[in-house]
Amino acid sequence: MNDNNKKQLKKTGRRPKEDPATIRYTISFNEQEHARFLALFDKSGMQVKAHFITSCIFDKTIKTIQIDKGTVDFYMRLTSFHSQFRSIGVNYNQIVKLLYKNFSEKKAAAFLYKLEKQTAEMAKLCQKIIQITEKFEEEYLKK
Repeated sequence: MNDNNKKQLKKTGRRPKEDPATIRYTISFNEQEHARFLALFDKSGMQVKAHFITSCIFDKTIKTIQIDKGTVDFYMRLTSFHSQFRSIGVNYNQIVKLLYKNFSEKKAAAFLYKLEKQTAEMAKLCQKIIQITEKFEEEYLKK
């Protein structure tokens, strides 16, 4: 009786599943079928081949995700450009504060005039970037 009580009190390890999958089947592919299977599995984005096979058998919906490396690269570069653009804005604010703090009104206004010209050019450049991005999205992403 003591042996049964010890086994019941011991609660270490993984809990057993309520409905364990114990029935197994095997399947054989030739080279072409195997290549096609792997291609479909890669497109599905699933991590486990067994889950992919069961979803195919029981007509569950399968997600297929295609990642375009060029699009990912474009957005990574656009993101880095955006961060540089923001840092320029921070530097712009610091320069304006320093100009009014360290120079006379007249001299600060002269420097600000030059800075305004550069800012206008940068605004035009930003508009071109927005147009290029919209064109890229229309041509390559909206399928």
